[in-house]
Amino acid sequence: MRRLVSLLMLSFLVELGINAQISKANPTVKWDAKSLIMDGKRVVPVMGEIHYSRLPEYEWRKEIKKMKEGGVTMIATYVFWNHIEEIKDQFDWSGQRNLRHFLEICKEENLPVILRLGPFCHGEVRNGGIPDWVLTMPVSAGEKPMKTRSEDPRFLKLCEKLYRQIFTQVQGLQWKDGGPVLACQFDNEYRGRGSYLMALKKIAQNIGFDLPFYTRTGWPELATPVPYGEMLPLFGDYADGFWERSIQETAGNYYKAFFFKSNRDSKSIATEQFNYQQNGSETEKTKEVYPYFTCELGGGGAIAYHRRPYFYADDAYSLAVVKLGSGSNLLGYYMYHGGTNPEGKLSYLNENQRTKATNYNDLPVKTYDFHAPLGEFGQYNPAYFRLRPLHLFMDYYGETLAPLQEYFPNEGKKVKKGDDSYLRWSYRSNGETSFVFFNNYERLQKLSAKSIAFRVGNIQLPKVTIPANAIGVFPVNVEGMKYATAQLVAKKDDKVYLMQIKGIPSTLVFQNGKTMKNVKPKGTVKPVYKNYYLLTEDEAEHLFLEKKAVSTADVNLKFEQIKKFDELRKITKGVQKVAEEPVDADFEHASVYTIELPTDKNGLLDIHYQGDCARLYADGKLIDDNFYNGRPFQYGLWRLPKGTTKLELRILPLQKDMPVYLPREADITPGEKVVSVKVISADTLE
Repeated sequence: MRRLVSLLMLSFLVELGINAQISKANPTVKWDAKSLIMDGKRVVPVMGEIHYSRLPEYEWRKEIKKMKEGGVTMIATYVFWNHIEEIKDQFDWSGQRNLRHFLEICKEENLPVILRLGPFCHGEVRNGGIPDWVLTMPVSAGEKPMKTRSEDPRFLKLCEKLYRQIFTQVQGLQWKDGGPVLACQFDNEYRGRGSYLMALKKIAQNIGFDLPFYTRTGWPELATPVPYGEMLPLFGDYADGFWERSIQETAGNYYKAFFFKSNRDSKSIATEQFNYQQNGSETEKTKEVYPYFTCELGGGGAIAYHRRPYFYADDAYSLAVVKLGSGSNLLGYYMYHGGTNPEGKLSYLNENQRTKATNYNDLPVKTYDFHAPLGEFGQYNPAYFRLRPLHLFMDYYGETLAPLQEYFPNEGKKVKKGDDSYLRWSYRSNGETSFVFFNNYERLQKLSAKSIAFRVGNIQLPKVTIPANAIGVFPVNVEGMKYATAQLVAKKDDKVYLMQIKGIPSTLVFQNGKTMKNVKPKGTVKPVYKNYYLLTEDEAEHLFLEKKAVSTADVNLKFEQIKKFDELRKITKGVQKVAEEPVDADFEHASVYTIELPTDKNGLLDIHYQGDCARLYADGKLIDDNFYNGRPFQYGLWRLPKGTTKLELRILPLQKDMPVYLPREADITPGEKVVSVKVISADTLE
């Protein structure tokens, strides 16, 4: 059985049939400028974001298990203030808002948790999570309006009340108690004075929060810093941004995320709210004293009404390899699991331009699928499997990787969109043990194959051709190999597993002088040499999974159009000067279809349609919605009330010359239509 490095390395015990529990004495946790250190050993965690209040409570355990199987070793989740206190003084911790139950499941599943406490979260939630009543609080004569996200004593008093409520859910489940709560984040994407964040931390600690470390987002740069060591800054990058004002393809600076770089910050995140300081002084200083962690590496991306990107598995995989090769020792995906906005008591809970705050974009009312590795209903999306071999590598070789220094052979070269003049690569090394990281992929750009002879310190690898879109990691002086042009994945029961990267012949050169060229994968059954196993990408993506994800036979459902749209709505631009999403009344003029449901409600409803946007109703109640971008509209039928036999689908048509970005996968023909309605498997493993 594999050697357990730390609690963070327990993610695959379930596949070994071991029901391990977090002990009363959790591992000691320290950090330095390189990494987290658990019981004296360095670890490189994979953190997956899942919002507990965006999933039904009965789905939590199943979905957390799936995250573990995907290689996630740490959970991150927001505590949205307006999800739990939408009405003043009425806190709701019931059902899918039951944070304590969620944390108890994480404890039982051996997954540490970072709580993102707010008070401001964003997360594409109404007002960024701050309840409407906070923003409209009356003031006495002569008083100034209360300033949120500030050291205004009135606001801090509300924050204290919020944190006290959250602590009722956390008490007894902190790391020191043997619980899963390892750290917490204060506020989010804050650019003001560091003293505000410190005031929040003081409130939390006075209440009883006592955690191994605390975090904040490393963007944008603070106006004044927080004292050293008080909060670890965490960073991020995305492949595209729904928040861009432009409706052109590949707008923004997201292409920079596909290049290895020594600086940590991204100038693309949160551009809807902040203007960045350009000197990067604070960010540059963090390299000297803080480990390089990410909390928002795009596992996919949301879509706004005016901008609807289509995300690919290699978007997420490329970002992950580039971040790891640039020195990051914690990859945190936002989102790793999609969700659905819960029912609001007073209003919908999505971000939109008509609200008082955080109103830069119009998001769907219900869906928050995010094109994540695990979708809104737990669907296995391609990124889930694409990322798995890298996550296994981080889990099994984190202690080796964490202390290695990063090097950038191309540093100083100009970074520009679609640059195909050189191969993007880096390496991490201690002078002997090394890993070469390369990325010949950039979202929606055509890169060509490139031949290169990697030189890592005094080790010269032979020339190898890196095909277009190839992404990977080569080991140097690891596991008895001088080098390999295959990707190291895992070591278990003294068996070393490597993955052949598609299009790259596998050469294994051993330190004992043995050289093997053009080695063919033989899977997990037969080694290619001694205890070395070479796998195809598909085999590596499913390594150690007892079952393999498959699709069962689709079942076509009967649907009927009962009404044609009777008028085109006028598409207006909102306060943020981008197209506004339709409101409830607009759907009174939509095309209407009925869908007859099967008796078995265990599958996933899969609607292939074309149009502007669609809503799904059960017995007159809105249950989900979709902004069309070429992907199907899906819904988990098991969430329907018992006895539901028919659904209603309402579709608004696409219009000519809409001020909306639609990806190349979308059919932009004006009008609307339903192509097919099926029931497919949601998460079948066989």
